[in-house]
Amino acid sequence: MERSGESAQTLDRGLRLLQLVADAPGGLTITEAANRLGVGRAVVYRLVGPLTEHGMLRRDDAGRLRLGMAVLHLAQRAQPLLADAARPALRKLAERVGATAHLTVAEGGEAVAVAVVEPSWTSFHVAYRAGSRHPLDKGAAGRAILAGRAGATGPVATSGELQPGAYGIAAPVVGVPGLEASVGVVALAPLDFESVHEQVLTAAAEVAAALR
Repeated sequence: MERSGESAQTLDRGLRLLQLVADAPGGLTITEAANRLGVGRAVVYRLVGPLTEHGMLRRDDAGRLRLGMAVLHLAQRAQPLLADAARPALRKLAERVGATAHLTVAEGGEAVAVAVVEPSWTSFHVAYRAGSRHPLDKGAAGRAILAGRAGATGPVATSGELQPGAYGIAAPVVGVPGLEASVGVVALAPLDFESVHEQVLTAAAEVAAALR
């Protein structure tokens, strides 16, 4: 039982270390990781060894811990599953609002669009490519993710932050453990917040339900 408890604690610390490194765009030193985990440097070194061997972590030229290619591979495998689950709600949102709908996830300090659905009936709409990246603190999608981190559930509206003349409304996807994401729409003309924000909230809730 004691050995089982120690293994569970080691696994927990290893997963927490991966999360800390994922949330640090500039990487972490061993000392920084130890301080944030509340453990000694020796413990971090013991965690880093097997995680590095399995490609989950790597050390850059300055010795800072960064995510390894194995984590990126897992993320790439997961994104199509997220996109497939989200598309029905995004399709409904895009058609109702007449704007491009998207599911965006946090990856380090960036927001990454993993699913994009364009409306079928509009003459003009925003062409938004899945895989597009931008800083989390720019644009409605990223700001909604940050709002979700702070415990907010309401939608966020922005204009012209990523592209002049583009308007966005997004809401965080809540209630899915381990997922930091938002659902939103982006348009070439100002969006009526009062009429659109409820539809965005509904779509975000539908995506969350599909991913649980």
